[in-house]
Amino acid sequence: MPTLHWLNDKEAREKSSQIPYRLLEADSKLSFGDSESENMLIQGDNLEALKALLPYYAGQVKCIYIDPPYNTQSAFEHYEDNLEHSLWLSTMYPRLEMLRDLLANDGSIWVSIDDNEGHYLKVLMDEVFGRGNFISTVIWQKKYAAKSDSKYLSESHDFILVYAKNLSFYNINRLPKTEKQTSRYTNKDNDPRGNWKPDNVLRNEARDYAIFPVKLPSGREVLPPPGTSWRYTKQKFQELIDDNRIWFGVDGNARPAIKRFLSEVTDSMPATTIWTFDEVGHNDESKKESKLLFEDNLFGTPKPERLMQRVIHLATSPNDIILDSFLGSGTTAAVAHKMGRRYIGIEMGEHAITHCVPRLKKVIAGEAGGISKEVNWQGGGGFHLYRLGEAVFDEQGHINPKVTFKALAAHIWFSETHTPLPKAGKSPLLGVHNETAYYLLYNGILGDTDPKGGNVLTARVLRQLPKHKGKKVIYGEMCVLEEAILRKEEITFKHIPYDIKAR
Repeated sequence: MPTLHWLNDKEAREKSSQIPYRLLEADSKLSFGDSESENMLIQGDNLEALKALLPYYAGQVKCIYIDPPYNTQSAFEHYEDNLEHSLWLSTMYPRLEMLRDLLANDGSIWVSIDDNEGHYLKVLMDEVFGRGNFISTVIWQKKYAAKSDSKYLSESHDFILVYAKNLSFYNINRLPKTEKQTSRYTNKDNDPRGNWKPDNVLRNEARDYAIFPVKLPSGREVLPPPGTSWRYTKQKFQELIDDNRIWFGVDGNARPAIKRFLSEVTDSMPATTIWTFDEVGHNDESKKESKLLFEDNLFGTPKPERLMQRVIHLATSPNDIILDSFLGSGTTAAVAHKMGRRYIGIEMGEHAITHCVPRLKKVIAGEAGGISKEVNWQGGGGFHLYRLGEAVFDEQGHINPKVTFKALAAHIWFSETHTPLPKAGKSPLLGVHNETAYYLLYNGILGDTDPKGGNVLTARVLRQLPKHKGKKVIYGEMCVLEEAILRKEEITFKHIPYDIKAR
């Protein structure tokens, strides 16, 4: 398959493997709502944040939506959207690689873009995700009127490139039929089977066995027009007439049509690749939503909530995980929250705090706006804000000496439970989650003078540990207990550093 080459592309292709795994440190002051929530808002560089997420979420994310800078040669308040072309490609490649690794095998990625880099991005994603996993290009009508000062053509749309992780495992949801679509069904003859609409009984092909006269109730006979034939055999056509499934018009003298009953068709339909502004919103709508949320502190390039609702509806089911690593003002997270999905949002700028946090707090509080009324959102749930901490390992593969017991405890707890550690004290017992107790033997937590003392699980150390009846997971540098004792005590021992999820 052809590949895209640009200045410094070799370095870009190797970059993801060179990024260290970093700790994720929860900020309880900026987290909000349900403390058991797995929803995450991460403030930090998205390349490093994606690497930090891999140990926990590789292969688990059902849908990724990103709206990266378009490289339009213009500067926005919150993004420098004026990267040189090769630098833009070098920025995107390692991020796409990590996003691919986070996707579930039956997941999909949706990327908003315009003509400035859209065609290069298509080739780049063909390489990263595989050309055979390309689903389609959606055209979103982002403007409802022409710009009178346009020099050439007035640009009115963006693209959304859609790829599956593995197309053979991928299924996409359908859209419910609208009231406008179902209103086409009526019941002109009071048929007891309910509303119906007339449909064509002709085939645009002349087949001899399906060319025969049909007698209308008026007495007139009709034949298929030249070059066509009926869709049914003569016998089948008569069966349909006998079952009152053929419509000949009010006066019984119209060309026949088959009656399609609303009760016999599906209540959904596949999405098309053209999404008009009346279906999913436009730029002005998203700006009005932003103004209601942030008053004068507006975000420059938001997407309307209805657009994200369409993506999330098609790509996910309730409780699936959605990831947006260019979170912006938080639209993806806000809509995912209202639709009952779990989410991970990454934003490096200060607007992670000034925009995303207050927006999600308003969602949890049940404030109206966006799609709230449509999905009957009443509030609830929560999220945790994280920042990137120290690298977990040094260049030799040893635990970074700067990593404290408290930091490693939080990292291990999160890797096991996907929730932040409420409090790391001076006990090797980190806590109990789903009836399993988690322990960490590290950095002299048992009070040994030697930092390495007490990090080995022995019979003496086991007696010193806080008691728990039931399953126990114990992290330490070594275990000298016999297998029979481990089974009796319901202990799963995990070796530091090899069993720590950050490698």
